Amino acid sequence: MNEDKQKQLEDSILAANIPQMVLVAISYALDLRSSDIHIEPEQHYVRIRYRVDGVLRKIVEYPTNLHPAVVSRIKIMSNLKIDEQRLPQDGRADVTTKDGRAMDLRVSTLPTVNGEKIVMRIQDKSRKIPDLQELGITGVSLKNLEAALKSPNGIIINTGPTGSGKTTTLYSCLTKLNTIEVNILTIEDPVEIQLDGLNQSQVHHDIDYDFASGMRTALRQDPNIIMVGEIRDKETANTAIEASLTGHLVFSTLHTNSAVESITRLVNMGVEPYLLNSTIELIIAQRLVRRVCQKCKKPAQTSPELLELVKRAMGRLKVEGEIDAALLQGMQFYEAVGCAECGNVGYVGRVGLYEVFRMNNELRRLIGSSANILDIEEAALKNGMVTLEQAGIIKALQGMTTLDEVYRVARKSD
Repeated sequence: MNEDKQKQLEDSILAANIPQMVLVAISYALDLRSSDIHIEPEQHYVRIRYRVDGVLRKIVEYPTNLHPAVVSRIKIMSNLKIDEQRLPQDGRADVTTKDGRAMDLRVSTLPTVNGEKIVMRIQDKSRKIPDLQELGITGVSLKNLEAALKSPNGIIINTGPTGSGKTTTLYSCLTKLNTIEVNILTIEDPVEIQLDGLNQSQVHHDIDYDFASGMRTALRQDPNIIMVGEIRDKETANTAIEASLTGHLVFSTLHTNSAVESITRLVNMGVEPYLLNSTIELIIAQRLVRRVCQKCKKPAQTSPELLELVKRAMGRLKVEGEIDAALLQGMQFYEAVGCAECGNVGYVGRVGLYEVFRMNNELRRLIGSSANILDIEEAALKNGMVTLEQAGIIKALQGMTTLDEVYRVARKSD
């Protein structure tokens, strides 16, 4: 089927059928589970690449003389100015493919020396939100997260780089809490997936409707649960803390490298440690790794240096029963090979790695006395926190991913 779409795309390029070319490119991207389409003008040709499972993959090239028509077609679809080619533009389009799949496209144009580059972010409207276990949260991390979701008030923060699945995890938490008895409000930029039962509001920076003002308005809407897309400044952080202290459960995201670093990030923003102690319930740090293809994976030969690194990381794991002892003894990892099933890539789909930091009195005492990150992390590990590196090694030992993938996204422990 994918070969058919590739051929259709190549045929529409040869026939210079621009509307069909754009629609097939979008439909093909959906079939490959792509998150973004990149249309990039080079000096002598234009290439189309798809981001599949977090990695860019080249799909096709077309002649530069077709590019102005392609750009105009996409601009018309997303209500952008066709005659403005010197400034970047952002827009969105609702598209339904020939096979009846509806999706939301976020379109961004950027002037380059060779012409306008276009990136289309795909939101498949038919996609269901996975539950927490399907996302990859297991063991003590799942137990701590589920306990925090039962809290009547407090702040739950999710941290990680762009595209690491933070929003999906938060949507999964909100779906679990979404009952007729509670009022859930979200302030997002943009609203990525529309969910029934949630009151979702999109910020507009050009008219000064930002996260902080959205949060203040949300508090006047009689909410039980509030999700604010991102804590970017002291004002938003303080409003989230105020909401938590007045009996609301607040969800948000931050950009930090680990769960513990979120504490210092908030302190650096100007939030008082005693306020963090009384409001933070849980901090999640997450990354996405590619799932190794189960059809063609094979046992890998692991170097002694890497095995030593793995043993050192797992030696810090304080949780009993988090991994089968036999797997830990065997230390058997796998590598990606590539077959027809996975498009010769060796990977199909992605799974999350989660580091879940649950607040307790010992951690509150350390944060209140402005202890350094290393002391707080050590106390969190004693409290049963599993680091991103350990979570990745466990997934690799279970044959879900490879060590290469784990260390592509997780820091090696000292």
